[in-house]
Amino acid sequence: MASGIFAILDDIATLMDDVAAMSKIAAKKTAGILGDDLAVNAEKASGFASSREIPVLWAITKGSLLNKLIILPIAFLLSAFLPLAIDIILIIGGVYLAFEGAEKIYHYFVPHHNSKTEELKEVQTKAEILAVEKERIKSAIVTDFILSIEIVIIALGTVTKEPILEQILVVSVIALIATVGVYGIVALIVRMDEAGYKLIAKSKSETSFLHNFGQLLVNALPKVIKALSIIGTIALLLVAGGIFNHIEFMHDLYPSVPGIIKDFLVGFIVGFVALFLFQIGQKIYQKLVK
Repeated sequence: MASGIFAILDDIATLMDDVAAMSKIAAKKTAGILGDDLAVNAEKASGFASSREIPVLWAITKGSLLNKLIILPIAFLLSAFLPLAIDIILIIGGVYLAFEGAEKIYHYFVPHHNSKTEELKEVQTKAEILAVEKERIKSAIVTDFILSIEIVIIALGTVTKEPILEQILVVSVIALIATVGVYGIVALIVRMDEAGYKLIAKSKSETSFLHNFGQLLVNALPKVIKALSIIGTIALLLVAGGIFNHIEFMHDLYPSVPGIIKDFLVGFIVGFVALFLFQIGQKIYQKLVK
């Protein structure tokens, strides 16, 4: 009896070791998208009144958890009964991520109307503020849904040859990290300025360490948000390029080119081709509507 219990415990320990090892591999594969998820949501959760930042972030976090609850069972069913669908979803997602990255670069160099940012500054009444807040929460949850699909599918792609139990455990761990880890860090980022103001208020003089450190936190927030936005854009192209470069015939092209450069270039090219086709489609649609 005792030996049977120890055998079960040994099996569980072995399973947990395997899950931990595979989770590390899956985390590395999804790091780019997690970085973009972090950048996108830090940007969307910032800019509100101090008292509203955490409620907004909590609403996005709940939406993200719901996204995972919807995506995970579907992903496991597809992996078990229609594995080809995983590759198709990856390619479609890769095109979308490349498109989003290219669009960000395009809008950086070509002036455009940033309606959401301006709306947040222009609104006056409480009802208007809540309406913009609701819109940005919805936008963040939709973006999270798309990124969550890619995170889950890429994580699943690293363990497709493993038993279904290990697939479920590994992908669920990554999904949990993608929500709790990312939004926990976002919460710390968006409250940097608030922490800074509190340190400044507690400082006894403008030359004290507390005052200087608090001022550093306040000044650092917009720079951190901007840096995360740039890093997130690069990560989008790298992840997208990585998805396409794992296709067999793409993987064998230009083997001497470093992987990271190849991923970026492929993501960049695919993204701008998708953006070009999207803009043509928009113009055709507008002419048809008129």
